[in-house]
Amino acid sequence: MATVLESVDVNVPLSQTYNQWTQFEEFPRFMDGVESVRQIDDTTVHFTTDIAGIRREFDAKITAQIPDDTISWESMDGPHNSGSISFRPLSATETRVTVNMTWEPRTTLEHLGASTHLDDRQVRKDLEHFKEFIEAREVETGAWRGSITEGEVE
Repeated sequence: MATVLESVDVNVPLSQTYNQWTQFEEFPRFMDGVESVRQIDDTTVHFTTDIAGIRREFDAKITAQIPDDTISWESMDGPHNSGSISFRPLSATETRVTVNMTWEPRTTLEHLGASTHLDDRQVRKDLEHFKEFIEAREVETGAWRGSITEGEVE
């Protein structure tokens, strides 16, 4: 398994940052390699990715979601990946977004990318794109403020 831990500080209040991240279908606007995301229900998201010519489709289950704090997920099929995104206020107008994920490289190219930390750099780049995306907006594109515990909506 490969592990990625990356953070970015955005000049946007906590709730606005968190609200934007809950808009999963917007991910292709700032994540390279993510072609599309479709929200199936409150706890299931379908991803289509193309990273370094490797195209995959998979579903991910949101296992925990605490507004203004954390979103955790685990893939339901395809190569295993799981992790969490945490949101921490640094001030009234600044938020730290941290990605902590593990994933299972399958191909030789994926093993090479993990061993040379290309995966870390890609996540860092995506976080920088998120920073640019959210800071350029006056308001988030939407919000979902529900809570999920152990995969169940509360």
